[in-house]
Amino acid sequence: MSNVNGVGNNNVFDQINQTNQSQATSLESQSEDSQMFMKLLIAQLQNQDPTSPADPADFMQQISTLSNVESIQNLASTMEGMSNTLLSSQTALQASSMVGQRAFVNTNIAQLTEAEGYVDGLVSTDVSASNIRISIYDSGGNLVDQVDMGAQTPGDHNFAWKAGEGVPPGNYRIVAEAASGEDGTYEEVATYMGFNINSVTLGQNGIGMKVNTAIGSIDMSEVKQLG
Repeated sequence: MSNVNGVGNNNVFDQINQTNQSQATSLESQSEDSQMFMKLLIAQLQNQDPTSPADPADFMQQISTLSNVESIQNLASTMEGMSNTLLSSQTALQASSMVGQRAFVNTNIAQLTEAEGYVDGLVSTDVSASNIRISIYDSGGNLVDQVDMGAQTPGDHNFAWKAGEGVPPGNYRIVAEAASGEDGTYEEVATYMGFNINSVTLGQNGIGMKVNTAIGSIDMSEVKQLG
């Protein structure tokens, strides 16, 4: 199963069908093993010494062993198949439900669109801050605006910047700084900007999921918050 399949209704069903086909291949392999075992038993009977035939009890024991082993293999394979199918289905449905949500990604690049007219994000600080300052710079490095969030406790804090009149759409750099300590020195803290999730990419059995946004494909480990 490839890790480059975007999630849509058709791709969800394709992924589940591929899982089922893989399970069918496994069952065919087990059937071939059983047939080979039976062929060996028949060859044993055909080539036994007529003056010293095989003990029927031993023969029945071999058949019983084959049956038990095959039953255990089938049960294990069935349980594994059910588990993989449920995992794939659950992951695919979960991924589908994420499309259209907002992902807050570990980056300081924000995209201002004419339709929305604002950018949103969150800042993460490990210490109490007397003030958190958000500075917005354009692509030329010019300071466009500055917003004070006030005193904040340690943790994650959401913010939104509404562009003023005359501020054009485009990419902007967001710098968040926290003032801490007695001297109130500002130090830069982590920023996570919000982007719409356009689609989701699944990895093997749902592992390595990525969200696809306007700034590219983002690994879920880099997403701080969904909403």
